[in-house]
Amino acid sequence: MRRAALRLCALGKGLLTPGRGLTQGSQDPRKQGIFHIHEVRDKLREIVGASTNWRDHVKAMEERKLLHSFLAESQKGLPPRRMKDSYIEVLLPLGSEPELREKYLTVQNTVRFGRILEDLDSLGVLICYMHTKIHSVKMSPLSIVTALVDKIDMCKKSLSPEQDIKFSGHVSWVGKTSMEVKMQMFQLHGDEFCPVLDATFVMVARDSENKGPAFVNPLIPESPEEEELFRQGESNKGRRIAFSSVSLLKMAPSAEERTTVHEMFLNTLDPKTISFQSRVLPPNAVWMENSKLKSLEICHPQERNIFNRIFGGFLMRKAYELAWATACSFGGSRAFVVAVDDIMFQKPVEVGSLLFLSSQVCFTQNNYIQVRVHSEVASLQNKEHTTTNVFHFTFMSEKEVPLVFPRTYGESMLYLDGQRHFNSMSVPVTLRKDNFVEP
Repeated sequence: MRRAALRLCALGKGLLTPGRGLTQGSQDPRKQGIFHIHEVRDKLREIVGASTNWRDHVKAMEERKLLHSFLAESQKGLPPRRMKDSYIEVLLPLGSEPELREKYLTVQNTVRFGRILEDLDSLGVLICYMHTKIHSVKMSPLSIVTALVDKIDMCKKSLSPEQDIKFSGHVSWVGKTSMEVKMQMFQLHGDEFCPVLDATFVMVARDSENKGPAFVNPLIPESPEEEELFRQGESNKGRRIAFSSVSLLKMAPSAEERTTVHEMFLNTLDPKTISFQSRVLPPNAVWMENSKLKSLEICHPQERNIFNRIFGGFLMRKAYELAWATACSFGGSRAFVVAVDDIMFQKPVEVGSLLFLSSQVCFTQNNYIQVRVHSEVASLQNKEHTTTNVFHFTFMSEKEVPLVFPRTYGESMLYLDGQRHFNSMSVPVTLRKDNFVEP
């Protein structure tokens, strides 16, 4: 069962206080010195010297080789930074600029969560460039990319396509070559911005050609609150290492998990026969193998990032939308996203690749659906498939959903992995469906 005490989107703990720049209350963000959503990608291109013309991408990458001399030989050679140095606010003016709405609009007149994932990914990279900024150089010698989406927790607010949205975030923890970024999202209700989600991303710095690791500026906490944020970052790193060390790809299931698998197996044996081979489903249950959906994407240059690989936010959006469709199909009703966690970017996706996405329900409980999406790529010349990402999404259906039963040992491991991700969710089970958002 899930932990008794679960936090709900710890907004106010995850970011700098209002005195450090957070616009709250009735303040009008349009009067503050913050970025427009369209400026984020433009700013990133300016920082790395990327061209908006695909034909110029080779020349632009060649020019970045000249920045290699600006890379630090050790972290000690870099000036320390404060959390407020990387603090950014970004406005998505869906209410005040109606022409933006169509890109974010669902047929149910809500905001597409997949588009929000794209914006969060771009914002996280920009925040890290603010932390590592070299004032004497126009272009950054660093190539900063998303390594991991550690957690995205939804809060008790639905998303309206007719009200302005505001993002804010900053670097909260730093290693030698990696940075944790805390981001939050608010939506305007009346004259106040109310919390919508809390996100934690991990970004890594690489050299100017994106071929090897590069050092980043150390981070100096300046208050007890910031020291707590930094400790949380250290704790998150330890948690990820511990979670990975007991991965079912490395270690056998626990005794409790083995009992769960065996009980599910016994519940599917045909009582009319005395055979391990004769399997029947219990009432209101579905075989896991029948809960799959697949899709194929051709990775066009339009979806490239500033380093001419496929944009990580695009991959997340496509994976999320397939997962949402899987949850809706499985549950027989609309599904609402509750949490996203543990998205590891294992390998970059090259422009021109064929992107294969496979989505599967791997765990259910009451009206909750845990969906796993596996992403792999192949080139037109090479038929070999390579795994690039594994995505984990938690949805809530409008009604109670069937149980999902594994038929094989491999599916049993998927079930247990889904159960682990579900139990790590930071959102209470009491949240109602009208609090959540759709694709």
